[in-house]
Amino acid sequence: MTDYPSLHMIINGKKVSGGGRRTFDVINPVTGEAIGALPLASAEDLDKALEVAAEGFRIWRRSTPQERAAVLSGAARLMLERADDMARIATMEQGKPFAEAKIELMMNVGLFNFYAGEASRLYGRELVRPVGQRSTVRWEPVGPVAAFAPWNFPLGNPGRKLGAPIAAGCSVILKAAEETPASALGVLQCLLDAGLPPQVAQAVFGVPDEVSRHLLGSKVIRKLSFTGSTVVGKHLMKLAADNMLRTTMELGGHGPVLVFDDVDVETVLDTAVMGKYRNCGQVCVSPTRFIVQEGVFEKFRDGFAQRAKAVNVGDGLKDGTQMGPMANARRPEAMERLIGNARDKGATVDTGGKRIGNQGFFYEPTVLSQIPLDADIMSEEPFGPVALINPYASEEDMIAEANRVEYGLAGYAWTDDVKRQRRLADAIETGMVGINSHMIGGADSPFGGVKWSGHGSEDGPEGVRACMVVKAIHEG
Repeated sequence: MTDYPSLHMIINGKKVSGGGRRTFDVINPVTGEAIGALPLASAEDLDKALEVAAEGFRIWRRSTPQERAAVLSGAARLMLERADDMARIATMEQGKPFAEAKIELMMNVGLFNFYAGEASRLYGRELVRPVGQRSTVRWEPVGPVAAFAPWNFPLGNPGRKLGAPIAAGCSVILKAAEETPASALGVLQCLLDAGLPPQVAQAVFGVPDEVSRHLLGSKVIRKLSFTGSTVVGKHLMKLAADNMLRTTMELGGHGPVLVFDDVDVETVLDTAVMGKYRNCGQVCVSPTRFIVQEGVFEKFRDGFAQRAKAVNVGDGLKDGTQMGPMANARRPEAMERLIGNARDKGATVDTGGKRIGNQGFFYEPTVLSQIPLDADIMSEEPFGPVALINPYASEEDMIAEANRVEYGLAGYAWTDDVKRQRRLADAIETGMVGINSHMIGGADSPFGGVKWSGHGSEDGPEGVRACMVVKAIHEG
């Protein structure tokens, strides 16, 4: 098995560690014990990273599409070669089953290969003008990007934050989660080993508010890309506003799943249950509020609870594990608070609802039903292994519940009625909608939300354009 690596920052291509810096203990969520000490950036470290990022932008904005593509596709090949080692490290840091970490790594490979092609498709246009005049519109890289990635997808989130700016011709300073640093460093190292100039992409870690204020307060940074909670996202947007930074904000979700009585319930359960407990429910697009038509409510609820009880919870590095621990000590505490509040409000606990064992951060796959709408969990993103199942009478009632909360990241619907499918695709207020499917992402498809779930897109052509600005040029 891969040993856990020594930890560092990467500034100007150099590994920065030790030196009397403050450190952060990286915890294995299976045991709750420290597996590494991560050096945290000082103000001087951040100033150096900013200076280098400015130089990196001057270098990389002049790179050719072929040079950008060679780096991205080369990094994708290296990730394939290193896939097992990188996936094991992600499991050790974050807890998810090894098979899930491997899938996450492969998503990065696909995204980098897509962006490699997209580097040659950043087309502008020529406008129709009288003879002798010429007007063109072109896209240019926005400038140095400050990119903040969370811990729930320790490989995929850094991949998104690094791939788009590099394809667009920007430099980037990545501040990945302190809980999962080695995974992020592994992705960046693939890019550097594939020939990316060291000034173009760097990785720093630190006290989050210190790092964000320092980077976003600099005149060097031109764009903020953030994935995380809505609360933190709002705070960062206020900081970004002072320097008029462009922003891409992929924030929280509270995924509604509309299940109508014309479906085969067992078929829906085959997809919905493992979709809910994937990554222990720590997924921004996780299916969470199951809005079930009354005719199939009891069958759906009972079937869901039965399958939840059968989920094999354990160490993500062991064969047969279907769900690992939660990623950190904060998450089981949040589950206890939210589920306790729902129970006090009158919700039924159909299965689960408590911690597993006294070591690590394990929590039972949980099903709640008949949850009052004033329970905190019905409006606050649980970000954990809990399914919320309530009955509704009509399509109108179900749509109203889907759109009730302030979040609008991903929504799902299950129905065999084709006309209803089209109505729901229009009516559900989310950035992404899955109809009879929980697969809502792809390298070529924009990923992002509306309302309190943020704005802007990652992935797809939109992900690269989010790191660019448009310029109109008029020649007389």
